[in-house]
Amino acid sequence: MTEPQTRLQMEAVLNGAGISKAAVSSATRLDAVVQNWRRRANRRELGHQALSDLTIPIDLAQLDVLAAISANWDEFASSPRTETMVATVAERLGIDPSRASRLVSEMVDEGYAVRAVSQADARRTVIELTRAGQAVVDAVQIYKFLLLGDFLQGWDERELEAFIPLLQRFSAWSDNPARRTGKFGDELAALVRSVQQAKPAKRGQGNGS
Repeated sequence: MTEPQTRLQMEAVLNGAGISKAAVSSATRLDAVVQNWRRRANRRELGHQALSDLTIPIDLAQLDVLAAISANWDEFASSPRTETMVATVAERLGIDPSRASRLVSEMVDEGYAVRAVSQADARRTVIELTRAGQAVVDAVQIYKFLLLGDFLQGWDERELEAFIPLLQRFSAWSDNPARRTGKFGDELAALVRSVQQAKPAKRGQGNGS
């Protein structure tokens, strides 16, 4: 099936599900932008550049841990600014607790973080940044906002007032995909059938074409 035919088929499915042509067009254009953005974000070019330009001898995973320990930026607004434990770091970064523990230990060994006794519960160990660790977090954040601020200052006030709330609104669309798919039972069943009917043949059984 050629690309135009595939697009026509997709549009037919979406239109049949009650999604307008304008919404279909916007969704495909937006997806292209987001997918390209995701690939660049996965490479974390800005983070690598920041560590290089600032001559900071840690990697991005370690930088993430320092930022999660600090947690004093809007990035972690959903996580209350309380005493930070290894489990807190794991939760904030969405990583396995064992990985968080290993990364925290590396930062303690390198002098960017320290273990301390909780003020709320003496049986609990908390993690805090040292002066060096906080300096790293602050420097990288300022570096990022210098570049981002320089870019955004070319936008007029109306664009910024519209863009930020819309971006926040869009970012929530994938929070619970299962909740959103419930209304498309018939369409999903048809897609399942189409995939099953086009299963690749095992070796030695032909190519199915």
